Amino acid sequence: MSKQPDLSPELLARIATALEKMTPDPRPEPSLTGADAFIWATDPDRLIPVPAVNHVKIDLLMGIDHVRDILAENTRQFADGYPANNALLWGARGMGKSSLIKALHGHIRGQDNHPLALVEIHREDIPSLPRLLEHIKNSARRVILFCDDLSFDTEDSSYKSLKAVLDGGIEGRPENVIFYATSNRRHLMPRDMIENERSTAINPAETVEEKVSLSDRFGLWLGFHSCTQEVYLAMIVRYIAAHNIPVDLEKAQAEALIWSRTRGARSGRVAWQFIQDLAGRHKVKLQ
Repeated sequence: MSKQPDLSPELLARIATALEKMTPDPRPEPSLTGADAFIWATDPDRLIPVPAVNHVKIDLLMGIDHVRDILAENTRQFADGYPANNALLWGARGMGKSSLIKALHGHIRGQDNHPLALVEIHREDIPSLPRLLEHIKNSARRVILFCDDLSFDTEDSSYKSLKAVLDGGIEGRPENVIFYATSNRRHLMPRDMIENERSTAINPAETVEEKVSLSDRFGLWLGFHSCTQEVYLAMIVRYIAAHNIPVDLEKAQAEALIWSRTRGARSGRVAWQFIQDLAGRHKVKLQ
């Protein structure tokens, strides 16, 4: 008969201690503390604090006055605890869609020292939205969920989980959460994807409605369009004044027009890229 191993209390205690050392410490639950903006990351789930948000002052955003005022009112209502709509900011590239969201967050916080939080979720992490909501729905803070450049391609079914989140499902969207997204596409789907569904579906009308109805979940559709030359040059002048760049305005405007032609576009982004180049050449640090 084989001898039974010695399982004395001392040995068991040593085994337990060794197993505890081998077991990693449990990760803390994602929390909205320690910052005013966060990036949502998965595997494992966590909210990464952003100490300083990269944003411009709201009065430097030009050519979007109408949509700015609408989104500002909606955001203020939400921050003050009143009903507000999810918002889809769509349209021309570089015209301030994501900049407006970040600027409004900073503006409202700065005015009243409001605890409004901004949480950015990347497009590829959209399927994890329900888990994110579970972590933040009981927070005392009100939260803007922000997804930049949101769109869906062929055979991408994650849009269905987003629809459920926007509507809130049976439980309803958490009262302390609102969802803002930017996209170059008004319906978030490429036209050929919608047309393909129309041609292959048993009931084309119903299938197309399923695709298009995603954008209907946003109570606000705010369109951004390419700016005129006049507005583009006004952006240049305002940036120069805001950052005290010592240049001749007429010469700077002429250079800005050449800059825009080399890029084939006029937009807020192109204007800012020119200002960075201009400030660098004149040894001025941008604030």
